[in-house]
Amino acid sequence: MSLPMLEAFAERINSGLNRKSITSAARWACKYRFMGHPYPGVWNFMHHPWLKDMHDSTAELNIGQKSAQMGYTEAVLNISFYFCDVKRMDVLYVLPNTRPDAADFSSGRFDKALELSEHLQKLFSEVQNVGHKRAGSTNLYIRGSNARTGLKSIPVSLLVLDELDEMTQEHIPLAKERLMGQLERYMWMISTPTIPDFGINFYFNDSTQEHFVFPCPLCNKFIQLRFPDNLVVCGEVPSDPRVEESYLICNECKGTLRHEDKIDYINKGRWIADHPGRVHRGFHINQLYSMHLPPSVVARAYLESLRDPHAEQELYNSKLGLAHTVAGARITEDLVNKCIGDYRKIDYNSRGLVTMGVDVGHRTIHVEVDRWQVGERYGNDVNTDSRPQVIWEGTVDNFEDLDRLMFDYHVRFCVVDSQPSRREAIAFANRFPGRVMLCTYSSGVAGRNISNSAENECMIRVDRTSWLDLSLGRFKRGDIGLPIDTSLDYKAQICAQVRIPTKDRDGNPMTKYETPGNRADHFGHARNYAEIALPFALGVGTNTDIRE
Repeated sequence: MSLPMLEAFAERINSGLNRKSITSAARWACKYRFMGHPYPGVWNFMHHPWLKDMHDSTAELNIGQKSAQMGYTEAVLNISFYFCDVKRMDVLYVLPNTRPDAADFSSGRFDKALELSEHLQKLFSEVQNVGHKRAGSTNLYIRGSNARTGLKSIPVSLLVLDELDEMTQEHIPLAKERLMGQLERYMWMISTPTIPDFGINFYFNDSTQEHFVFPCPLCNKFIQLRFPDNLVVCGEVPSDPRVEESYLICNECKGTLRHEDKIDYINKGRWIADHPGRVHRGFHINQLYSMHLPPSVVARAYLESLRDPHAEQELYNSKLGLAHTVAGARITEDLVNKCIGDYRKIDYNSRGLVTMGVDVGHRTIHVEVDRWQVGERYGNDVNTDSRPQVIWEGTVDNFEDLDRLMFDYHVRFCVVDSQPSRREAIAFANRFPGRVMLCTYSSGVAGRNISNSAENECMIRVDRTSWLDLSLGRFKRGDIGLPIDTSLDYKAQICAQVRIPTKDRDGNPMTKYETPGNRADHFGHARNYAEIALPFALGVGTNTDIRE
């Protein structure tokens, strides 16, 4: 055998042996993944030591509750590459939206990883399709949670849900179904949290709840970095130059932990579990651990949070990786009870101007019937200048029962949830022409405008947050009347939704409503639809047409 052939043969054997040694995602990353700024070169765990055990977790379900910029996305991307390359298993990587999230991830994260790694360039032969990358016979799918069709008919062994709290929550079970039928199936969920018992925090609470600890370089006791125990905030306001002097301390010996020495003491750390006996692994980290973000970043965020609820939410979610609810973000039972009057539900034949709101649940239909004391101003301010009195709330089994309510209460106008029973809702609207509208929450409508839909003349679109601010805000203002026999379900569901201060993609303050803990919130939406029905009952109707 010639020398070149012997060398080629030896290289082939050596390559095979090297491949056999790649038995974990961590080893794969350290051999094949190359990074750019701020830590260029082959992947290593020196600047993100908490990621190593995450790479090598063998749990079927892993939950990463995190602050921003802590490397979790790069970790699950490495795990996805490892599954495609070594385990030869298909992967579904889900982001909140198809565009821009999935598209930006495909070009900004995936394509960049290939540019820096010769091995990945050879592995993936077909990369032009934004949502489908081929590695030989193995597939990596990139999808947005907002599109149901993109989550169907894709059998995979690894499912990654990135930024879970921003996803279309009702589509998450559909994504999970992609794992069914596989002999081996694994799932990673990662996200900055929002409110308690919602999204990533809901799953993290049922996990091992692991935290990263390390020996203090001064007293040698194992500690974890937590706010406010381990952060000394300098300065009085965010613009104070002294904020830059903020520093970390050991909560045990109170000694100063130098930010510049983190690479030494944090690399001696390990994960410990609050609930080691649980099956699902959960990992939590915050920005106090960051090697490249100094303590002043969290200190300044804290000072900003003292005067701005949006900044307060941002501090806990993005900086500390904690679920949080700002004061006044939800309706309390006490606020609801203060709205209860001295009358009982009216069974039929109500006098006055009456509207009805209908929200369709999984098994029952939730209804609120309101009688209105109407103010003098019409137009955009008609709701603000009027006061509702709930004369009946409850559930019915089918849409035919709504007919009876329309007659019994002499309902002037009714607004109905357009989903999920759209066909039955349209049939109901057709039985009462000119008196029923189907409503869809839409991000394309400003304020409390009501827009006609181009699809059907009996359908409207509204902004969810703006109308909920009004309809649920009545309980804070005491601007609504409730009967003595208001049901416990009604009270609980009115209190279910939480108003979250957040920011849009351009960084502008905004709010949204979410419902934590899979609680029912149907009466809250029935209340909203009864509110939306008032302008129609008065003949004001829509004030904006989306087709214009």
